[in-house]
Amino acid sequence: MTLLQGRAPVPVITAVVRVLVALRVTPTMLTTTGFLGNVAAGVLVAQGFFFYGGALLLIASGLDMFDGAVARATGTASRFGALYDSVLDRMSEAAVLFGLAWYMIGIRNGEAAALAFAAVVGSLLVSYVRARAEGLGLELKDGLFTRSERVVLTGVMLITGWVRGGLWVLAILSLATAFQRLWIAARALLHEDELKGMR
Repeated sequence: MTLLQGRAPVPVITAVVRVLVALRVTPTMLTTTGFLGNVAAGVLVAQGFFFYGGALLLIASGLDMFDGAVARATGTASRFGALYDSVLDRMSEAAVLFGLAWYMIGIRNGEAAALAFAAVVGSLLVSYVRARAEGLGLELKDGLFTRSERVVLTGVMLITGWVRGGLWVLAILSLATAFQRLWIAARALLHEDELKGMR
């Protein structure tokens, strides 16, 4: 769970979670529905329906606020659920940006297609650097432009039609965040290695 985590009013989230639990909606159902919604958004964007694709992207990604909360409320939180959620989060972003790249290739806009590709690479690297650092025992949550910001920017740029400028911002800040995390992780790991060498 990442999108807008901790930013929605707690009473609102609690009320929605209670309804979802009462309806026997599982965290996996929420995660899967959010992913399928993002895939559908990607299909709409690939066909040039930017407004509807952007709106669906924000709605589908909004489910990310609730899957973890439902898991905790029902006592069904698991390592599999965390893995499943993280993987589908990455695939969701890629689906929408792939749809956008497909559309831009179709209208022979190489600049926008390249920027969409760069944004996908940046998005994956941001998550990979964190996952690799945590695999080495380093907690890494810092980041200039995390998934929440990327999803909101993508949705807004599609809805408003500010695609070229939005893609430049998305690509640059995503890649910058990946390198920022790499720098933070490298410094922390080198410092830990130095301390071990002094013992």
